[in-house]
Amino acid sequence: MNIKGLISNTFVHIFLGVLAFIWVLPIFFTILTSFREEGGAYKSYVFPKGYTLNNYLNLFDTSGSLNFTRWFGNTFIVAILSCIISVFFVLSVSYVMSRLRFKMRKSLLNIALILGMFPGFMSMIAVYYIIKGMGLLETGQLKLFALVIVYSAGAGLGFYIAKGFFDTISKSIDEAAYIDGATKWDVFTKITIPLSKPIIVYTMLQSFIGPWVDFIFARVILGQDKAYYTIAVGLWTMLEAEFIEYYYTRFFAGCVLISIPIAILFLMVQKYYAEAVGGAVKG
Repeated sequence: MNIKGLISNTFVHIFLGVLAFIWVLPIFFTILTSFREEGGAYKSYVFPKGYTLNNYLNLFDTSGSLNFTRWFGNTFIVAILSCIISVFFVLSVSYVMSRLRFKMRKSLLNIALILGMFPGFMSMIAVYYIIKGMGLLETGQLKLFALVIVYSAGAGLGFYIAKGFFDTISKSIDEAAYIDGATKWDVFTKITIPLSKPIIVYTMLQSFIGPWVDFIFARVILGQDKAYYTIAVGLWTMLEAEFIEYYYTRFFAGCVLISIPIAILFLMVQKYYAEAVGGAVKG
């Protein structure tokens, strides 16, 4: 390697190292603060003077007004139900758009592409009044059900990646099944789905993470019912003026805990995740 190439590579690696440090620093700060022994929100520094596990243990104390355990359960239920419904919607729409040919198909593809360019929270006010008009804001349980509807109802628009993956599956397999007397539903459930494990895992992961980390829709719909908060809204509440001094270090402990399930889930399905994205790009 010549001198010019060596200097260029050195600067590139230094630049990437700086970016990595900037990216890792907030995570490092969050983990250290979650173990900080001294409390208080106005003593923010990177390295604590003492370390303790009490922040994690106290996080599950249900005697106070902020119940992290219940928030975790609320979020888990909403995320699981939203994931199941969303996966069914996405896979169904993707299969139809990939395999079937019908009038206005291209127009629908274009409309879905355009709508997908706009962030979902732009419809937040309209969604709120629709949910309110349906009477789903009367009790906490109904509000959680409304969240499931909000997260899963529009999931079908995110079908492009799954459609790209289905496009890579040879249509000759479908045709052979039709000759043997299979229906479109048989082909979808008994042939396409078993061959699509990577995209199913990818869709499940995306559908689960969305409700798990969402704050905007959950904050608007749940209102002031603290008992029915999801984790994102609950942790934000810990930083309100009346709670921050007491719950500051617990907030960081909560941030670490809610990241663990997602990290484990992603590590378990990383292989399928890469295959799904790669197949969708080729499609």
